[in-house]
Amino acid sequence: MAKPRAKQACEVERVHKPQMRQSLTSRKVGTIERLRYETHILFRMGGVQRIDVRLEPAHAGWRLDRALADAVPTLSRERLKTLIRSGAVESQGSAVRDPALKVRGGEAVRVAVPEPAPAHNEPQDIPLTIVFEDEYLLVVDKPAGLVVHPAAGNLDGTLVNALLHHCAGRLSGIGGVARPGIVHRIDKDTSGLLVVAKTDVAHEGLAKQFAAHSIDRRYFAIVSGSPKATEGTVDAPLARSAANRKKIAIVEGNRGKSAVTHWKRLELLNESALVECRLETGRTHQVRVHMASIGHPLLGDPVYGRAGKSHGKLLKELGFHRQALHAAELGFTHPVTICRLSFSSPMPPDMQELKRALGVVRLTS
Repeated sequence: MAKPRAKQACEVERVHKPQMRQSLTSRKVGTIERLRYETHILFRMGGVQRIDVRLEPAHAGWRLDRALADAVPTLSRERLKTLIRSGAVESQGSAVRDPALKVRGGEAVRVAVPEPAPAHNEPQDIPLTIVFEDEYLLVVDKPAGLVVHPAAGNLDGTLVNALLHHCAGRLSGIGGVARPGIVHRIDKDTSGLLVVAKTDVAHEGLAKQFAAHSIDRRYFAIVSGSPKATEGTVDAPLARSAANRKKIAIVEGNRGKSAVTHWKRLELLNESALVECRLETGRTHQVRVHMASIGHPLLGDPVYGRAGKSHGKLLKELGFHRQALHAAELGFTHPVTICRLSFSSPMPPDMQELKRALGVVRLTS
């Protein structure tokens, strides 16, 4: 291998699957250490690891994420899915963003893995509304505007920071350092109930109920337009939008995850309505996307809704700058005591004010 130019100095490792480690050899070339293996090459440059992978012919027909997880066992399949969706995986010089893409086998793939940012989740004395708490879990009534866990753009001031202070660090560790105690999430600008695990046993028990769709979750939403039917069901799979990675979209085939929303019209308002949405599944932006798909986007939704002239003026006058969505009811079986628990949260003042301003339209027989 030719000696690299100084400006490209980095560490290089040839890495293979564990069962092939007996073929390891190494030597140093200038500032580069080369470890010779069989299946992929790892470059460390700056804060990014670049992995060049040659897929095997046996991978033909496999999903891209599965094939890469097999070729690079140091990266989990879930981690690879995230990297693929973020555009960090390239094939033939172009980014590949679909983890389910079927590979031909034998092709070269490049994966860029940024070094993880150090977690600095510090306890912060942020007021919380605790609806229920025991030694295993607690139920929080989250206000709109509070992010659930730290992420890019919101490194502190989150629900997790508040929980670390409230619980003195005694939270389930299953969610990792970044998401201690977090079993499920609701959007930053959605208000309402969510359950938090203090112990790993509680976390595992709650996670099983979410997976089995046995958690009772009901939302209040104020939507644009007047649904003609009194109730209905939207059964449409959801996935990250291929056109805009910040949005969720309804997709066809096997690319999306199953998503089912049962909705009921509670009150007709002026060119709008108050509806209750019961979630059979709990996908990201599920209520927002499903209601928009039937022509009734949530008022105030900056991503999936478009306020008409009258609604836009009213929202501006009220200073209402979020989707009109509230997680009003939450029911589950306590994972330790096995008692059935149910909680409710009244509509928050900003949504009540919006509803009053829209005025109730009485149905005539």
